[in-house]
Amino acid sequence: MQSGSFLDRVKIYLTAGKGGDGCLSFRREKFIEFGGPNGGCGGKGGDIILQADPNLTTLLELAYNPHIEAQNGEKGGTYNKTGRAGEDKIVRVPCGTIVKKDGQILVDLTEAGQQFTVAKGGMGGRGNQSFKTRNNTAPHIAENGQPGEEVTLFLELKVLADLGLVGFPNAGKSTFLSRISAARPRIADYPFTTLNPNLGITLHKGLSFATADIPGIIEGASEGKGLGTQFLKHIERTRVLLHLVDPEGFNGMNAEKSVKVIENELKTFDKKLFAKPRIIVVNKMDLPEAQKAYETIKKKFKKHKVMLMSAATGEGVNKVLDEVVKILAATPVEPPAETKQSAVTHRVEPIFSIFRDEEDVIHITGKKVEEFIAMTNFNQPEAIARLRGIFKKIGLEKALLKYGVQDGDSLVVGGREFEWNGDFDNEAPTTPEHAGYKRRTTKQERLDKRNARRKAKRETKNN
Repeated sequence: MQSGSFLDRVKIYLTAGKGGDGCLSFRREKFIEFGGPNGGCGGKGGDIILQADPNLTTLLELAYNPHIEAQNGEKGGTYNKTGRAGEDKIVRVPCGTIVKKDGQILVDLTEAGQQFTVAKGGMGGRGNQSFKTRNNTAPHIAENGQPGEEVTLFLELKVLADLGLVGFPNAGKSTFLSRISAARPRIADYPFTTLNPNLGITLHKGLSFATADIPGIIEGASEGKGLGTQFLKHIERTRVLLHLVDPEGFNGMNAEKSVKVIENELKTFDKKLFAKPRIIVVNKMDLPEAQKAYETIKKKFKKHKVMLMSAATGEGVNKVLDEVVKILAATPVEPPAETKQSAVTHRVEPIFSIFRDEEDVIHITGKKVEEFIAMTNFNQPEAIARLRGIFKKIGLEKALLKYGVQDGDSLVVGGREFEWNGDFDNEAPTTPEHAGYKRRTTKQERLDKRNARRKAKRETKNN
């Protein structure tokens, strides 16, 4: 991958499919009287699904197309025909992609083919056939489709590899990668040639493993110097680290000092990274300083396997690969740290909330209330009456009265503006001093009124 073709962070905007609208129709056939309602329901909107694809290595495609939408459901038809559901939108991302929403990790896609639904499509609206009851045999009402979820996500890619190459710039990491795999990273005789991580697949003695070439790490990288933290995260998932050392040192420090500096950067960034199995390889053995540097490092760092090779000529490369294969076989694959989460805390949100803005307009917010508004067809009187009934059942009108709403106040809910006129509740206060909740009749009073109506009805029938 050349510079500019690798991208490991991206922000995307997702809109799932809207559900299809319900159908309002009645059965009309010759010789069939009172055919009744036969409007079908709308189809479900399509979901948006992220799927890990091992053939992808970058999030570049999503950076160019960050706005993603799924297909809407189709409208219901006559004769109780349900509309066609919208197709799900599958978005392919590289293996190793972490999905975040509001700073929280939703999922870590590490396995090929792994899927996760990030935005759910809306349900289809019900047709008038679904509203038929014993008391309402000819309903003139049909729902609009439910809107699909709108989500903003942050995707972060951490390279998945078995072997990670680390070291100072110009230590020969890219040359080594090109020697052991078919990868062709940019190689030059000056530091910081590699600007992006490179991946290669190595086959040695029947064992295949992925190798990641991480751009050169400098002193202070763990604290954010250069692009250190941006690239150090890519070796968090590697199983084994191969530390390449330039025998001539780097930036005025000798080979031994350079090893200590890299170790300190790994330890400062993440102690787990420092604890990974690590092979120290002195590269460029064809240089006069290589043998001396090898002996010094081997004496000072006895806890690690220290080897000598030349990536340019290929001398000693097979011995290094033998050691890599040996350590990989003994190192199990660890699950990503992000998947080891504690118990999830679920917050219960209120159905609605009320507040008044600077212009004295009352705003009603809440996912469920806004959904009721979106699914109501305001061209149908029965649908409006049903919405009023829902608002009464969930206590919205009572809450508005307590809040002090008065005739002529503007209400905004779900993107629609209404004017309060007191028609929603017969007990709405008529004067400012009585604004608020008016106590309703007791259960016994309602029972007495019901008995009085029944008695009057019987007397009328007998007469």
